Amino acid sequence: MNDRSTTGEGRLARRMHRGAQFLGSEVAIMAGAMSWVSERNLVSAMSNAGGFGVIACGAMTPELLDAEIAATKALTGKPFGVNLITMHPALSDLIAVCTGHGVGHVVLAGGLPPKGSVEAIKASGAKLICFAPTLALAKKLIRSGVDALVIEGMEAGGHIGPVSTSVLAQEMLPELADQVPVFVAGGIGRGEAIAGYLDMGAAGVQLGTRFVCATESVAHPKFKQAFIRASARDAVASVQLDARLPVIPVRALKNAGGELFTAKQREVAQSLDEGGVAMAEAQLQIEHYWAGALRRAVIDGDVEHGSVMAGQSVGMVDKEEPIAAILAALVREAAAALEKRAA
Repeated sequence: MNDRSTTGEGRLARRMHRGAQFLGSEVAIMAGAMSWVSERNLVSAMSNAGGFGVIACGAMTPELLDAEIAATKALTGKPFGVNLITMHPALSDLIAVCTGHGVGHVVLAGGLPPKGSVEAIKASGAKLICFAPTLALAKKLIRSGVDALVIEGMEAGGHIGPVSTSVLAQEMLPELADQVPVFVAGGIGRGEAIAGYLDMGAAGVQLGTRFVCATESVAHPKFKQAFIRASARDAVASVQLDARLPVIPVRALKNAGGELFTAKQREVAQSLDEGGVAMAEAQLQIEHYWAGALRRAVIDGDVEHGSVMAGQSVGMVDKEEPIAAILAALVREAAAALEKRAA
């Protein structure tokens, strides 16, 4: 009988050890923070299943975040994180809420952390994870004291950058993996891909799209059905209408909501022209638009006019099932891939 350490499961455990230890989870698989989807039910289910759930704070007020963290803690005793957006006007108050609850991991998304935010999070004792879209920014974040990084490619759902996951991984893992734990995200839908990134030096991975149709997800049945019906090519990136308005592209399923966003960009660009809004306020308006459009789709089930944010791995989502079953399948596939490579 084989010693477990020489099996695919043993190899996977060794490769995930650093990431799992950092997160405090059984496996180094994070559930990416998705606004309106990554709330108490999905987050606690993910952590209870052995992965690492992350609350999507998005446009929440400090009071709403306070209630969400408390509700999540009531559903799980396992570690979970909170994702905060760097451009949120109440960022310092949101950090204070996390500190008050003793949140162990804070994920900052949306650009370079504003002055004082890194220090405030670190002072709370929480581990800080940041998104790094470029190698130069990754190195800067590490120098500033970030504990771990997520590198996310353009295949992901929601806000995306211009470079694919496979290219980012090749460019950044050899340079960074020995300095801090690096989690790879974007377009991952099966365990074989997880095994590949672990072999390249990743400490773990982050998936979002794959978990939207979990039984525990509060997403509207119509939202889940849209995912189950969709193919990879249906998840398209939004178009920037005005070069002066720096709109970060968003990947979502094709629908009339894309045209509504184009109209919104025209409206905001006109306000900029007329001096009605400053650039920071214009960007915030775009953020609020996405938050509202996403809510219409996720919560209300308006999958035609709302924003059905999805990554290109959506083609690998073919049914609704418990999050524990999704996680088990990913682990099984990753272990089998590692065993096959060692044969």
